[in-house]
Parts: sequence; C-alpha cells; structure tokens
Amino acid sequence: MVRTGSTKCNRTPEFDSSINLFGVISRLDEPAAPANPSFTEGVATKDIRIDPFSALSLHRASYGGYTPAGKNQRKLPVVIQFHGGAFVSGSNDTIGNDTFCRRIAKLCDVVVIAVGCRLAPEHRYPASFEDGIKVLNWLVKQANLVNLGNVRSVGQGEIRRTVAQNRIFDSFALSSVEPWLAAHGHSTRCVLLGVSCGANIADYVAQKAVEASRFLDPVKVVAQVLLYPFFLRGVPTNSEVKFANSYLYDKSMCQLAWKLFLPPEEFNVDHPAANPLVPRKVPLKCMPPTLIIVADNDIMRDPAIAYSEGLRKVNVDAPLLDYKNAVHEFATLEFLLQTPQAKACAEDIAIWVKKYISLRGNELSY
Repeated sequence: MVRTGSTKCNRTPEFDSSINLFGVISRLDEPAAPANPSFTEGVATKDIRIDPFSALSLHRASYGGYTPAGKNQRKLPVVIQFHGGAFVSGSNDTIGNDTFCRRIAKLCDVVVIAVGCRLAPEHRYPASFEDGIKVLNWLVKQANLVNLGNVRSVGQGEIRRTVAQNRIFDSFALSSVEPWLAAHGHSTRCVLLGVSCGANIADYVAQKAVEASRFLDPVKVVAQVLLYPFFLRGVPTNSEVKFANSYLYDKSMCQLAWKLFLPPEEFNVDHPAANPLVPRKVPLKCMPPTLIIVADNDIMRDPAIAYSEGLRKVNVDAPLLDYKNAVHEFATLEFLLQTPQAKACAEDIAIWVKKYISLRGNELSY
C-alpha cells in the first residue's frame, strides 16, 4: 500500500486552514498504524514520499506499500486505494484502513497503494480528486522510468546510447525510481479501489484515466471497486427517506459533509462529484469494469445501485454486491473488520479483481 500524507491537524474544532503549509490529510484523534517493512502475517508496509518538489504547494505526500510475502520471484499488479471519511476525516494510515489494505494485499496478491488525500474544509473540491490524479501520474512516471532504464535501443531508427550516456541516465533514473515499487509492482494492470467518499475519488480518477489513456502507457486502469460510494442525488431516494435518521450516517450529516467539501458557490447534491449519473465528459459505456458494493442499511445505497444499473445498461461489467443487515463501511471500520461480513466482502472483492489482473501465461497468472 502506498500511503500519502503524514501531516496531522492539531486544531480540528476550528478547521483552521493555516495549520500546515503542506496540507491537512489526517486528524489527531485518529490513531495511526506505523509502517512495518518486516513481513507481518504475510504483508510488509513502507512509507514513501513522492514528488517532494511539488509537495510544498500541495501536501506532504508520504506513502506506504503493502506487499505480500513470498512474492519475490514475480511482480504483482497494483491497487490504488482511497480511504473513506466523508472528505473531512479519515486517513490512509489509520488502524482500520491499514488492516483493510493488508487484507486486500494478501487476498488479491497485489501491491496496494493507499492514498492520503487532503481533507476538507481546509482543502475543498477538487483538491482530493486532484490528489488521486497526482498519484496515478506518479505511478505512470515510475513505470516509465523503470522501462526506460532497461531500454538500450528504440524503434526503427534505433537510438543507441553510449556507455557514458547510459551511466548518466541510469544515475538519474535510479534517483527518481521508488525501489520497492520497481522491484514488486507491475503497473500494467492497475485497479482503483475506493471506500465511501474514496469511491467518488476512484470513479473520478477512472474517468480521467479513460480521457487520458494514451498518455498513461504502460499503466492501464483495468477495473475499479467502489465500496458503498458517497453518492447522492437531487431527488430523494427510498434509502435516503428510510435512513434519514440512521445512527451512523444520517441525511443531515451527509449534507453537512458535502457543504464542507464543495465550494459554497458549487454546493449541489447533483454535483458531478456526488451524482455519477449527471451528464459528463466520459460516457458510461467507456468506463472500466466496476464492482459496486452496497450495505442493506445505508442511506447511500440507492444512488450506488442506480449507478451499477446505468453501467450495466451500456454493457459495462458492473456487478452489484448487496450485503444484508450491513451498515455503511461495514467492511472497513476498525471495530467491524473482524466480522464474518467484513471478511467475506474482502474475499468477494479478491475473486472479482483477479479476473482483471490475471494474465495467463506470464508472471501475473493465477
């Protein structure tokens, strides 16, 4: 897992945007799980800082990679994960998110890159969405640096470098390449995975990946997994009416989160960030295969179901997994992670994801 962000907010009640010039990406009241490069229960983690030259203007970006044990003989597909928290809380390194990412890394046999996006209201839309794009671009850069470092001639008019040129290039490339990812990651098969509001970010990144696909080579987003996405619609749905006063996420809390996230002049529950079925640049038929997971007792279940149905109508592989007697974030909240439903959900994700990261006949075969 790649974890972006270690900057803590030390004045959460006031939401003071002057707290840290690097950006706010976590809250002090959320215990963090330290990275552990030694394999624990088959998974190792590492914190990595990416693109330090632009971190001053965006946020402090630190990442932790989750890599399954015993996989040194071949490279693994990459999953980019976006945590939940209604855009205003949560982090990639919380105990709950750390445990969930470890579980996904082990079950899916992948390298998980967990992103710590900037939080609202200090950083309103589109800050966290742009962070998602930044991570995808970083992954592309890493893949290309590794590939170029291995190339000695290119194309019909062969470009040959001298020994001296190779040494210069290799020194430059090695200074920029993340060695752990280069050693273990195979980014030609990339899956986006979003939890709650992180699913909104994942879906946005997927759209941008479709728009810019020819510029992302060799990285290819082959699928996305949206766990109980934080979708809303202007017209009240049955689930919104039924669970308007639910104990975890009620209607007033959802609306408050969106008011804190969207700029005041853009607040609208039919905003493209909130409603994936409003007109947009990328048509639904062009979206990657999308697994959508919903909970039976979740105010946001109906908009997610509608999105799944919309994708299937245009022949996108978009299965819907509906978990009965479950609540929002039932598979990712720390105190629910050891329940049978949470474990079954992770296993279901692994079964579906492996359809798209498997390349029969080479190192990604299952």
